[in-house]
Amino acid sequence: MLTSFFSNSRPINFIIVAVYILIFYLFANLSILFTSPLWVIIQELGMLLVLVLSVFMLNFISGRNELTGRNAYKSILFAGFLCMFPAALQNNDVILANLFLLLSLRRILSLRSQRETVKKIFDATFWVGVASLFYFWSILFLFVVFFGVLVYVGHRFKNWLVPFIALLALLSIVTSASLLITDSFYTLTDWMQEGYFDFKNYQNPDLLIPAAFLFALTVWASFFYMLIIQKASANAKSSLFLILLCAGVALTVAVLAPTKNGSELMFFFAPLAIVVTNYFQNMDDKWFKEILLVTIVLLPVLLLLLF
Repeated sequence: MLTSFFSNSRPINFIIVAVYILIFYLFANLSILFTSPLWVIIQELGMLLVLVLSVFMLNFISGRNELTGRNAYKSILFAGFLCMFPAALQNNDVILANLFLLLSLRRILSLRSQRETVKKIFDATFWVGVASLFYFWSILFLFVVFFGVLVYVGHRFKNWLVPFIALLALLSIVTSASLLITDSFYTLTDWMQEGYFDFKNYQNPDLLIPAAFLFALTVWASFFYMLIIQKASANAKSSLFLILLCAGVALTVAVLAPTKNGSELMFFFAPLAIVVTNYFQNMDDKWFKEILLVTIVLLPVLLLLLF
């Protein structure tokens, strides 16, 4: 059965997830791959590699920080959520920003070791800043950085200053690059995007169906996730709650996003995959778990055939 196959973390699991993403990525970008010049095709293939790397990074973060057990649930769940929204597979800026946010999350969670804290806070903030260059509203993930500082190393005042130094360093790099390349300063208008609150696109079945499914899954799995947090050790609680905060910030980003086509949910998929994986690990009803996982894997196929 599918749940048994992904209950272990083996190279074959990762390969199958990568092939799964590849198939849907090709369908989502078919017109670009067949009608664009070679350099555009190479760029799109590069984005595919970034997506596969994102899955690997999610698996690494979860395993290294004991957010989930050693299984491939989070990988296939992330892939399933991603492939429900073809626009997410077409938006290169969102794909890149998501990878940088995962790199940031890795550094935030590693603060738990209490080693090289200044460097880790700097790196985490820097990666959030880089992500915001591709997708402005991802700057809100600075809240996650500051929460990480608060719960892990907040007792030292200098740690609270590091994020501001990291942002200044990024600003100087971006300004220098802009002057060299365009002979002009990189301004706030180049960086910032206005919020957009028109959700009429979600009335379309191709967005309404997967969004409604994810909403129901999120509410259901989050209830059990909170129970898991309550039972966890004091040290593990902070990391598990941090993932919940990531999910909340990701939803806020989606609400404020300038384009409402499903790609704005990209940052929500990784934390949701971790939350649902914990639910899977603690679920007693094997048949319901099987049906749920099969639904997540096959729903993108159904949506592709219908729309």
